[in-house]
Amino acid sequence: MYELHPQLKQDTIRIGEFELSEVLLMNDMRYPWLILVPKRENKAEIYQLTEQEQQRLSIESSFVSKAMSVLFSADKMNIAALGNMVEQLHIHHIARFKTDATWPKPVWGIGQAEPYSEMAKNAMLSQLIQALGNYLV
Repeated sequence: MYELHPQLKQDTIRIGEFELSEVLLMNDMRYPWLILVPKRENKAEIYQLTEQEQQRLSIESSFVSKAMSVLFSADKMNIAALGNMVEQLHIHHIARFKTDATWPKPVWGIGQAEPYSEMAKNAMLSQLIQALGNYLV
C-alpha cells in the first residue's frame, strides 16, 4: 500500500492528487516548488513504473511544469528526480528566476528553507489549486 515518506510529509503541504501522483507544495516560500509522488509502493526510480505509469507521470509532470511556468512567469523550470535523501520516487518542479537567491546554482543545500506563513500558504494554495484544477481528482 502506498504511503508518503515521513520526510516528504514533514517538508511539504498536500495540495491534492492527480490520476497517478500525489501533489505536494514544498514548505519553502523562497521558491514556487511542487513535488509529484507517484502513488505506488516501493518505487525509487521512474523505470520501475509500468510503461503506462511512466507515460502518465510524464503527462502530469509536463502539465505541472507548464502551469507553474505560466502562473509564476518563471525564467526556467527545474525538474529533478534525485532521491539521494528520500528514496521514494518523487519529482521536483521548481520555478526559477534570474533574480532568486541561488540563481543560477541548484536550490539544494544552499540557505535555509523559509516556511510559509498561514496567510502566504493559503494564497499560494489558492493560486495552485486554480492553476491545477483541471487535473486534480
